[in-house]
Amino acid sequence: MERKNQHYSSQFPDVRVKVFTVPVSLCRHLYLFKTITGIFSYKKLDLGTKVFIEHMTIPKKGGNLLDLGCGYGAIGIVLAYLSPQSSVYLIDTNKRALWCTKENIRYNLSERSGKVIVLHGSYFKPLHDKNIKFDAIYMNPPLRNGRKEFLALCKDIPSFLKRNGQFQFVIKKKMGANYIYNYLIQNLSDLYENISVTFKRSGYWIFSLVSI
Repeated sequence: MERKNQHYSSQFPDVRVKVFTVPVSLCRHLYLFKTITGIFSYKKLDLGTKVFIEHMTIPKKGGNLLDLGCGYGAIGIVLAYLSPQSSVYLIDTNKRALWCTKENIRYNLSERSGKVIVLHGSYFKPLHDKNIKFDAIYMNPPLRNGRKEFLALCKDIPSFLKRNGQFQFVIKKKMGANYIYNYLIQNLSDLYENISVTFKRSGYWIFSLVSI
């Protein structure tokens, strides 16, 4: 793989280091995110994540929330800001992304960083030695890794959710949102009480899967 095409899901991206600052208004609050080359959408917050953040739902009573594949932490940081009573976990395999996440937590959540937990690893591996289930899991999945990997993950998600917990994610229509919806309905209805598309905008679909 050429250096310029190094994928952002690599643990140690082999690209020259350059740091950026990305300002973005989300849910009527201005955030400043430190980013770095070698991670996803480092020059500006991608539209899919922005649409998702603006329309994701958060349990009213809070709880344990997870930003899975967090990148530089935009989803998890907004969750923590909007739901200060919650414990928010952020997981990613890219160590550059996690460096940015920790910096962004310190900057944007300076008063409550103790309830925001950053873990390194692939998907749920960092949680295998922890007895924890989540009220909600949030994700902008890396479908460039392939649909098969993501759909397999959807089968594992319920074992990490509390009863009636939600798995929320965003898919671009052109990346197969309709296919994924049909697959979930046909193959995973026994794992989820409800599978629905809650919002569509700018070619992005937001999904909500409620655990049994």
